[in-house]
Amino acid sequence: MAGPIAQRMPKQRPAPPARTAIAESAFMRRLLIGIALVFITLVLMLPLILVFSVAFSKGLKVYLDSFREPDALAAIRLTLITALIAVPVNTFFGICAAWAIAKFNFRGKNVLITLIDMPFAVSPVIAGLIFMILFGSRGFLGPWLLEHNIQLVFATPGIVIATLFVTFPFVARELIPLMQAQGNEEELSAIVLGANGWQIFRRVTLPNIKWGLLYGVILCNARAMGEFGAVSVVSGHIRGLTNTMPLHVEILYNEYNFAAAFAVASLLAFLALVTLIVKSVIEWKSGKDMIVNPES
Repeated sequence: MAGPIAQRMPKQRPAPPARTAIAESAFMRRLLIGIALVFITLVLMLPLILVFSVAFSKGLKVYLDSFREPDALAAIRLTLITALIAVPVNTFFGICAAWAIAKFNFRGKNVLITLIDMPFAVSPVIAGLIFMILFGSRGFLGPWLLEHNIQLVFATPGIVIATLFVTFPFVARELIPLMQAQGNEEELSAIVLGANGWQIFRRVTLPNIKWGLLYGVILCNARAMGEFGAVSVVSGHIRGLTNTMPLHVEILYNEYNFAAAFAVASLLAFLALVTLIVKSVIEWKSGKDMIVNPES
């Protein structure tokens, strides 16, 4: 019986070779990689090379002299001061906000998340105008500030406030999904064992978020040192007093002092490259830790 039945059954056709699909996938992969490389070269690498080439176009002496000018030194100093204030403040705020959002349920939680994302949605120039409306001489709080001899806009405090606004989401936004993915089990176990809040954070939470925290701090610092829009509005462009490095580059470029402008711009570009290198190292280290300790 098996023989005739088997003869009546239709023969199954062999599966078509997968060479065509594999060849098409390889072609598309090479095409997409080629498009990405061309785009990166034209939009990122070529401008970066031009920045350094123009910066050194008049020789090393002119390049170094660009950083010895009092206005350039003042711009570098103000940029570093602003970053040294904004980054620690936003790091502290980011840790507190991420811990509250990821570990607790409370009224207004979604509102807090929306407020954290606000600097991503609002143009930096608009943010600067908001601070001018609040703290300017004709602003909402301007008369009270003048009466008490407090100057925020057109001074270092206004630059710091504007930088705080545009950079405060970076640390929080790196930590919130990381803490939410880790859950509360380890913290609850530490509470059962008698640990207090500081011990829980230092010995349980911080080791689990250290790479994400460092990554957010690096992004926050990069944005703080390179911010232009909001700082441009509240600074007043006072040379030697309220100009950060990006503003100093703009002034030099408008004065057709291209060598000095691109020299300062090359310093910002170098800091950006250092940021990318450190970012890659952190990603590699965090990935390595995940392989060694998959439960973390």
